[in-house]
Amino acid sequence: MRVALAADHAGVALKRDVKHLLTDLHAEVEDFGTDSDASVDYPDYAERVARAVAAGKADVGILICGTGIGMAMAANKVAGIRAAPVTDVETARLSREHNDANVLAIGARTTPIDRAMAIVRVFLDTEFAGGRHQRRLDKIAALEQART
Repeated sequence: MRVALAADHAGVALKRDVKHLLTDLHAEVEDFGTDSDASVDYPDYAERVARAVAAGKADVGILICGTGIGMAMAANKVAGIRAAPVTDVETARLSREHNDANVLAIGARTTPIDRAMAIVRVFLDTEFAGGRHQRRLDKIAALEQART
């Protein structure tokens, strides 16, 4: 699995831990930064990951900021991206199973490390269920087309 990974300054430490987990899981990781706790603008990093996923250069993306909300909002502006800000294992599973989320957003300030690791594992291990859920994804894609 190819994973695009990025964080802002608030998520640097958690990104480091997630990257270790991904390496242990034998994922191919492209790290888009940042690597410092100096203040940066999260939309810049969300865009890098979202564009890599949308272009097919990565299978999924993982974004980490203070809450995960800003990163998800920015990533969702890129056509073809379904970024989910996730706070627990169940929403990680459902974001993939029902919504075919292709970008996971985690809050470093709001998610304990053990829960964050479990979220990443479940997100990567869960397959899209298809069926009735595909009809809904098609409607989301139509909304994107109407917007452009």
